[in-house]
Amino acid sequence: MDDPMAPRTRSQAPKISPFLEPGKTTKVGSLAILQLSRDNLQPVYLKAPSGKHDGYAEGAVVNTRYGSFPHSTMIGVSWGSQIRASKVDTGSRGRNNKRKRNKSDDDGKEGSATVPEEKPEQESTPAEVKDDSSAVAKKVVADVSGFIHILPPTPEVWTSSLPHRTQVVYTPDYSYVLHRIRARPGSVLIEAGAGSGSFSHASVRAVYNGYPSEGEPKGKVYSFEFHEQRFHKMNQELKEHNLDSLVHLSHRDVYNGGFLIDGKSPEAEAIFLDLPAPWEALHHLSRRNPKNPEDKDWVSPLNPKKSAHICTFSPCIEQVTKTVSAMRRLGWVDIDMVEIVNRKYHTSRERVGLNLSMDRGVNNSARDVDETLSRLTEIETRFREHAAKSKESDDEMDGDEDDGLIRRREKKEQKGGRKRGGEKKVKIHHKPDSPESFETPASGVPLWMEGRLITRGEPEIKTHTSYLVFATLPIEWTEEDEAAAAARHPVVGEQKVIGVVDKAARKQERREQLQKATGNRKARRMERAAELAVTAEEEASGVVP
Repeated sequence: MDDPMAPRTRSQAPKISPFLEPGKTTKVGSLAILQLSRDNLQPVYLKAPSGKHDGYAEGAVVNTRYGSFPHSTMIGVSWGSQIRASKVDTGSRGRNNKRKRNKSDDDGKEGSATVPEEKPEQESTPAEVKDDSSAVAKKVVADVSGFIHILPPTPEVWTSSLPHRTQVVYTPDYSYVLHRIRARPGSVLIEAGAGSGSFSHASVRAVYNGYPSEGEPKGKVYSFEFHEQRFHKMNQELKEHNLDSLVHLSHRDVYNGGFLIDGKSPEAEAIFLDLPAPWEALHHLSRRNPKNPEDKDWVSPLNPKKSAHICTFSPCIEQVTKTVSAMRRLGWVDIDMVEIVNRKYHTSRERVGLNLSMDRGVNNSARDVDETLSRLTEIETRFREHAAKSKESDDEMDGDEDDGLIRRREKKEQKGGRKRGGEKKVKIHHKPDSPESFETPASGVPLWMEGRLITRGEPEIKTHTSYLVFATLPIEWTEEDEAAAAARHPVVGEQKVIGVVDKAARKQERREQLQKATGNRKARRMERAAELAVTAEEEASGVVP
């Protein structure tokens, strides 16, 4: 069995993970994140177009609400590219589905007829699909609409797209946690409660300074998971992401088993505990055995030459109080609790104007005072014209009552004639000409770059996720360390050392300083008075002109 603590040789060096160095373009077999919309991300492993796959003549295809996207259109493109939807040929996929439906209908009609037992479906091996693998995938044809973006795998997008097996530590939380526990390239980090792997991917990127080789210690993450199914799923993901040499995952109950790796200390200086009861695992994270400090055989998982920084992730305040009490008993200092409140801000361009269409990103309000006055003047003019027409019609009606009766009678006759003849008068509404502002400006600036930039916050703020408790465990300062420090920084000629004088001595020293200062002031005043007396005598005797 290989030692997980031993570094790998250059011949054993694994492939570089796409989470650490994705490269400039996509490759066959690499993990890619498909961005369907702002908050809809889908992970996919890109497959080579080697013939029919799952009934599609174009090979492997990703079907979304925005269209179908063959893998061949997503290979060899730059990260962040826009991928247009394609027209795919279902081929045998459609015929097989139709055959299955017909077979199920026939089985239903037969009723109690004996149905032959079918063999369980098995995954086809390369030898069983010689025809498909030897065939060339059909050339794809772009569709008229629909597109997605292809993104490189990062801890941020992976957190938003991974399958949730437990509560996920999101980007605002783990970015602040990694900063507070001082995870940096070359650090050794302990994580208890791997869960869905969100924090594992973020922490391995923070401590990464190269893959371990012969005689070169590198940054590493030691992760622990109690749930067996989550452990196997997480272990599989780490191998698929080429992170298994940087993240050592163990299936263990850390409450009882601790954090040692095969009886050896990982010598960690950063700890993250995402546990239901973190106070029950704190006694394993000590410099000495809490039950027997004189035990020389006890092995600490912490680095003896560096201070340890810890963070616990607890959703309830009752968990926080028990954790803080346990930390104080075990000698942790600088205990602090933080709650992260995240709010996103969306930036977009907004065009303002009364003569603009009701499109997205258009604010149909006055751009300035001149446009407001122009619109008010136009409305007032229309109102006056309408009022003048109404007044003329009223005057004509009131002028001659008989003429009015005759006109009403003629109108009725005209309506009756139209009904009998089946004629219908259609009123045509003429659409006004489009204003000049609808057109693209002569400057050549695209329409999507017009307008002013505005920023709006989310209407709903995501508040509580969990409480973060931080603490520090200093290194032990022994007599040997004191002697080594004294030899490295010798005390030469110093009469006093700051911090070693007690309170009474400091008061006496301050009193002496004040008395000395007061005495000096009195002496200076007496000297000044003597000088003034001598000067007065000389002036009285006429010595001084």
